[in-house]
Amino acid sequence: MGSLARRRLDSIDLTVLKYLQNDSRTPLEKIAEEAGVTKSAIHYRIRKLEKSGVIQGYYAKLDPIVLGKDYVAMSLVRGKYGPRYHERLGSKLAAIPGVWAVYFLFGDWDFVVLTRSNNREDLSKKIEAIINMKEVERGATQIVSRVFKEDPRVEL
Repeated sequence: MGSLARRRLDSIDLTVLKYLQNDSRTPLEKIAEEAGVTKSAIHYRIRKLEKSGVIQGYYAKLDPIVLGKDYVAMSLVRGKYGPRYHERLGSKLAAIPGVWAVYFLFGDWDFVVLTRSNNREDLSKKIEAIINMKEVERGATQIVSRVFKEDPRVEL
């Protein structure tokens, strides 16, 4: 969402987003009461925010450790430069199962790839998938020892 779209969000939109981001199952009545409008107005705002792409989906927050995905790693990837290489390589990196974030960078490295794995063997398969791509020039992987914060919510 660009700065122009940001200016179009009023206090009611921000109230809706704060509630939904913290718990998307919040009853519309509660949001309406807080915003000082009707339930139907909140319903309309939510649909408008979805249609405009501000709200991109709804997800359950899962505990990766309980699900056995406690190997977190960050891979730095340098691609082989060429026309639109970052789009091709970024898409291929994002398609690897277990990759939960891919960021294109400016600097010494081209990408940061964040992965979750079941164990060292699972992590090794992901790393091999990355370094065996013909578009990859070089890679380096760091294994996360402890997670202090992970929060996909956007500060409003």
